[in-house]
Amino acid sequence: MKGSRLNILLILSFLLMSFVVSKKPVEDTTIDKPTTPTTEQGETTEPETPVDEGIEVLTDADFRIAYFDYDKYNLRGDAREALEHNARVMRENTSVRVLIEGHCDERGTVEYNIALGEKRANSARDYLTSLGIEGSRIETISYGKERPVKLGHDETSWQENRRAKFTIVSQ
Repeated sequence: MKGSRLNILLILSFLLMSFVVSKKPVEDTTIDKPTTPTTEQGETTEPETPVDEGIEVLTDADFRIAYFDYDKYNLRGDAREALEHNARVMRENTSVRVLIEGHCDERGTVEYNIALGEKRANSARDYLTSLGIEGSRIETISYGKERPVKLGHDETSWQENRRAKFTIVSQ
């Protein structure tokens, strides 16, 4: 019995080995990668990438920040100029949607500054809609004093933190 098992194992091993040896190599069915173009002298050249000059990708830096006075949400002259610039950018890029973030300086309670930041963001949004920008393209949020752009306990720092900042949601 032991000898017949050994014979069966030998036969199976032989069949398996003959199958592996006689198997045809697998054809490479991968798609050839494009070759790098060469000049007549045999030097390689980089293919030119077409540039679509009609599409401009915006960044948050294309938008200006509107600044506010202490404890205020009404728009100063410089804030109106910044928002007018932002309205032009949005008119030229009709698919852009933005988030206006309302921010405050560190003075005051968390609750008070959340409410003030909301008023600042809404004030900026309302001015943009008065300039013809659809309100459906604008979202607002208040971060109050939770995300200062400049740390410090002086008027210079506080002034930079009292702002309405634009962030692109989609384009």
